[in-house]
Amino acid sequence: MDENADVVCEKQGAAGVVTLNRPRALNALTLTMVRRMREALDAWADDPQVTRVIVQGAGEKAFCAGGDIRRLTELLQAGEREEALAFWREEYRLNIAIKRYPKPYISLIDGIVMGGGVGVSLHGSHRVAGERYLFAMPEVGIGFFPDVGATYALPRLPGQAGMYLALTGERVKQADALALGLATHAVASGGMDALRQALIAGAPVEETLAQASTDPGPAPLDAERSLIDSCFAAESVTAVLQRLDEAAGQGSEFAAKTAAGMRTKSPTSMSIAFEQVRRGASLDFEEAMRTEFRIVSRIGEGRDFFEGVRAVLIDKDNQPRWDPASLDSVTRDAVDRHFASLGPHELETA
Repeated sequence: MDENADVVCEKQGAAGVVTLNRPRALNALTLTMVRRMREALDAWADDPQVTRVIVQGAGEKAFCAGGDIRRLTELLQAGEREEALAFWREEYRLNIAIKRYPKPYISLIDGIVMGGGVGVSLHGSHRVAGERYLFAMPEVGIGFFPDVGATYALPRLPGQAGMYLALTGERVKQADALALGLATHAVASGGMDALRQALIAGAPVEETLAQASTDPGPAPLDAERSLIDSCFAAESVTAVLQRLDEAAGQGSEFAAKTAAGMRTKSPTSMSIAFEQVRRGASLDFEEAMRTEFRIVSRIGEGRDFFEGVRAVLIDKDNQPRWDPASLDSVTRDAVDRHFASLGPHELETA
């Protein structure tokens, strides 16, 4: 196996081990990585020597910070739409394969996990958060939308936590991840290697994870959960902001900060994300992924994705000029068209 490859997939003891291996790019996913992961997972599913899969990121900064968004926007801008869609099509099908995986699928996350990194971890059976764990779905800040299965996963978090994460892109650390169910176990960073080796040696998965688990302490968001549930249950993004403003007027610094942050995000993206979470509560996983492929197939027809990537990732001026610039200017039709059937171009989920 080529240790210089962008993803290293190898059998070690009782485990199939996937190492996302682009540490300088925060292990961001490429189409080649998606394909190699899928090939390995398919092979290991039928391999009796492999009793569990372990997924990890190289380096100490990130598990996986997402997909290679700059590359995808370059393809769309160059008119290479089908090549860009090939990435999302295969990535989403990988997410489905992980959700359906017949063996324990254990993600060891001790760093940044965002976007595509969420897709290759959250839907597996076990998500182990180290002390450096940092989760976010920040897509509304770059004119995109929370994808890779967020349509299914976010509505199933406690209360309105999923809507809060979708509309704000806020970051979540170890204790909150465990409290919200984003992580199944919390482990000290110093114990991660011993845990990995025990799993590779074939130790019982549940028992081994339980023994390694630690108490991460209080979850900071717990103090704000009732306010989150009240504000983010509103009937529109505009109404969410109105409730946050009211809470801020009554002295809530959290509400004021949250509302101010939301007002920097793409109005179109927030409107799409709101509709996603609302619809996702009643969808099965495959239909949620088909929904996301419908959205991503149309996201390049607008301006905000390119503008968000420019402002945040390329020029880094963090001054995106959204179009339209206000929530009031985002029409119902503009949102609904993202969710319409693609007919013969629908995502195949079998």
